[in-house]
Amino acid sequence: QVQLAESGGGLVQPGGSLRLSCAASGIIVSIYHMGWYRQAPGKQRELVARITSGDIINYADSVVGRFTISRDNAKNTVYLQMNSLKPEDTAVYYCNAVRATTLREYWGQGTRVTVSS
Repeated sequence: QVQLAESGGGLVQPGGSLRLSCAASGIIVSIYHMGWYRQAPGKQRELVARITSGDIINYADSVVGRFTISRDNAKNTVYLQMNSLKPEDTAVYYCNAVRATTLREYWGQGTRVTVSS
């Protein structure tokens, strides 16, 4: 059974930092395209950052220079380091995995990030 377990969300002040983790079981993250998405209240889910199985990294324009996605194959975990957080980063953040060959897709349950003073 595939499980993507997100953690690391919480309440942080503007300008602060958080690191989200996505611990995977049932899949090998190195052969999946791994991504972080977010959904703010009343808005559609959007891609934040993605790292492909070939280590190609993409970011949403709104987070370039502030967020960093990384993958630890030994821990089978993907991270999202978020710096210089803004109130508009407030959302539920979801981990996503897409098998590179079959495009089979999995989602985590999400972790809430609130940026507020």
